[in-house]
Amino acid sequence: MKSGFITSLSVELKSDNDCVWIVTKPLKYWSRLLDRLIVVPPWFETKEPDPEGEPSFFETDFASVPRVPFAYEAWGDRAHREAVIHDYLYRIDSVPVATYSQANDVFLEAMKATGKPLRICYPMYWGVVLGGWTAYHKKRVRDKL
Repeated sequence: MKSGFITSLSVELKSDNDCVWIVTKPLKYWSRLLDRLIVVPPWFETKEPDPEGEPSFFETDFASVPRVPFAYEAWGDRAHREAVIHDYLYRIDSVPVATYSQANDVFLEAMKATGKPLRICYPMYWGVVLGGWTAYHKKRVRDKL
């Protein structure tokens, strides 16, 4: 089976943070690289609900491209679905649990699967390879950003 998204990305802006989006419907991606379906769920049941009893939503800031004029103009706002999958795979308890290299490779795979030009794919891929280690396996799926 070919790599690709099975569902569309459905998100809403988090009310108290203009840079964080909440996934509102499951995002499903078939990864040929991992030979499995990856599902980013919209919320997670936790043993202890938050004080308001609300579910914990999976939050993303999409691709964390620096807001430097040239860099953001070239690569910012380009790979939202792909970045959500990548953010999810960086979590300690994603399903499947992915290595650092696998998560980065799936990000590249997903960008190629959606037809992003190579001039977008490879700089964004190398950005996460070189800078992503600070975020890899630092949070759980249910953690807030």
